[in-house]
Amino acid sequence: MQPLVVHTGKAMPLRKTNVDTDQIFPAHQVRGVSKTGLGDALLSDWRADPDFVFNNPAHEGASILVAGTEFGTGSSREWAVWALVDYGFRVIFSPRFGDIFRGNATNNGVVAATLPQAAIDSLWAQVEAEPEKPLTVDLVERRVSVGELAFTFEYPEEWRWQVMNGLDEIQLTLNLAEQIDGYESRRRGSLPRIDRPRQAS
Repeated sequence: MQPLVVHTGKAMPLRKTNVDTDQIFPAHQVRGVSKTGLGDALLSDWRADPDFVFNNPAHEGASILVAGTEFGTGSSREWAVWALVDYGFRVIFSPRFGDIFRGNATNNGVVAATLPQAAIDSLWAQVEAEPEKPLTVDLVERRVSVGELAFTFEYPEEWRWQVMNGLDEIQLTLNLAEQIDGYESRRRGSLPRIDRPRQAS
């Protein structure tokens, strides 16, 4: 996955709370296990409403989602994160996330960082007033800024390191392949030998 250290992009203000994974990617949209081609199904039930924020051309091309609290709760449906990635999101802010969703996001190169509700309110107002003005997300400083506004966000150190280095959990394990092979070789040598009984001829 692509490393992310500093990201600048337009934001989408999603003024909704308790957005669970079934709303992010409805069950009736699950038709396979491919990670591509899912962006059109993202929040598809709500996008049927022409007034829904995703249908506002001013926010087209947004790569930062600013959501209400309890985002990504519910089931562990990975399609929810895959659809967000396929749509183009690299960063999501919320006061609180579903735990499994947050881990899935990290393993797909998406920053799911927490901000207090007051900071979310300020970002919503800013993005709605000037939708073309980009936000800058700096993982080194754990800081998001736009114009005169700047907020420090919370993001666990181990996930921050993973995203900054572009490593998911499989790649982290593969990086230790030599040590794992060495351990297995040493372990096999210390195990008691069990001879198989000879087959009758």
